[in-house]
Amino acid sequence: MPELSPRRRMLVLAICCMSLLIVSLDNTVLNVALPSMQRDLHATTSGLQWTIDAYTLVLASLLMLAGSTADRIGRKRVFMAGLVVFTIGSVLCSLAPSLSLLVVFRMVQAIGGSMLNPVAMSIITNTFTDARERARAIGVWGAVVGISMALGPLVGGLLVQSVSWRAIFWINLPIGLAALLLTLRFVPESRAPKGRRPDPVGQVLVIALFGALTYGIIQAPDSGLASVAPYFVIAVAALAALLRYEPRRDEPLIDLRFFRSAPFSGATVIAVSAFAALGGFLFMSTLYLQNVRGLDALHAGLWMLPMAAPTFLCAPLSGRLVGTRGPRLPLLIAGAAMTASGLMFALFEAETSDSTLFIGYVLFGIGFGFVNAPITNTAVSGMPRAQAGVAAAVASTSRQLGQTLGVAVIGAVLAAGIGSSSYRSAFVAAARPGWWILTVCGLAVLTLGLLTSGRWARRTAEHAAERLETAEIRQAVGAPGRV
Repeated sequence: MPELSPRRRMLVLAICCMSLLIVSLDNTVLNVALPSMQRDLHATTSGLQWTIDAYTLVLASLLMLAGSTADRIGRKRVFMAGLVVFTIGSVLCSLAPSLSLLVVFRMVQAIGGSMLNPVAMSIITNTFTDARERARAIGVWGAVVGISMALGPLVGGLLVQSVSWRAIFWINLPIGLAALLLTLRFVPESRAPKGRRPDPVGQVLVIALFGALTYGIIQAPDSGLASVAPYFVIAVAALAALLRYEPRRDEPLIDLRFFRSAPFSGATVIAVSAFAALGGFLFMSTLYLQNVRGLDALHAGLWMLPMAAPTFLCAPLSGRLVGTRGPRLPLLIAGAAMTASGLMFALFEAETSDSTLFIGYVLFGIGFGFVNAPITNTAVSGMPRAQAGVAAAVASTSRQLGQTLGVAVIGAVLAAGIGSSSYRSAFVAAARPGWWILTVCGLAVLTLGLLTSGRWARRTAEHAAERLETAEIRQAVGAPGRV
């Protein structure tokens, strides 16, 4: 990629952030619309879970393929294709006549979305080569998630209230088209010096692992554990096959050598934990505010602002802290705040009081605002720039897998607790195990943030980067063997 002027770099960052905005906005807007969809499409709790998880599941399954493909054939080309498919998928979702077709069209959206965020992060990584500049750019990137969390519930609530839930998909059209035209004009093409070959076996195993695991968790409350046990067996078998097959390939879909870096491994698990907490938090909060408190979609969206505003304000601060002091402090703040939020709901039934509900939302917003920048920066920093797309894709996959599992697990726990009772009478007791799960996720962020950000962890990252660079040189000169 040619060296760009500071103004052009900021424009590229803005264009990439537009893609993140529509992908992030789509999920936050959708959460507010869930009760309206439930009434209109006669959906069960598991049906609502699938409207979210069908999207995040396909996204998680295809992100690494999209990242490696973009490195090989061109990041701008794949990014533009993603914008086109995502926009078409949004139109189809707005026209869906049934829940099953809505789930299918959400999958179409996800195919396009898989070509956006990891590719955009790869473009940013190759555009901002200075470490401090890149950390600040990633802080801005994280702030866009905060913007989507602030705007999503409000815009979604307004559209659901004034038009219908179908209108929430319309907002992707102007943003997607504008991003497409700006990308065509201003984003330079870039690719890795040596593209990675496709890994169809690895791709099938990833889809089998994620799909079987998610299906088993979501369907367990309705079908019974015995009925879904074969899906868990498939998931375990797919994981075992991945661990055996991928190290044998010179250019695997998932390069397990990345995980020799303690910061990278820590960032991956932290991403799963943090986004599992986010997915579960949004799912339970939306159902509580509308089905238990009886608020309309707009007022439920306003109640989400105490969480969204701190996320928006803390994300750029987290980026600056990562650039000046490293990832440890933001991760410790994030873990402590998310743990405290989960404890408030689990121990003190924060839903029963406006003041404690407000504080619980604020604490979660602070935690989530601080967690995103160190995850992203740690995932791509220290890795060879030629591997930027793959490393960013692993980080993005971890996020989407976490959100998928969060909605699946917490939704299943909630559904099992409510049973045949009404939401209004059973929600607070049924949700308590879900809040404990969120507390454990916050503790995981706190603990791993402490363990994987010290001197020992940095040394493992340096050694992993050296091995990867040596392996690239050996492949370039045709030397056999893996490092």
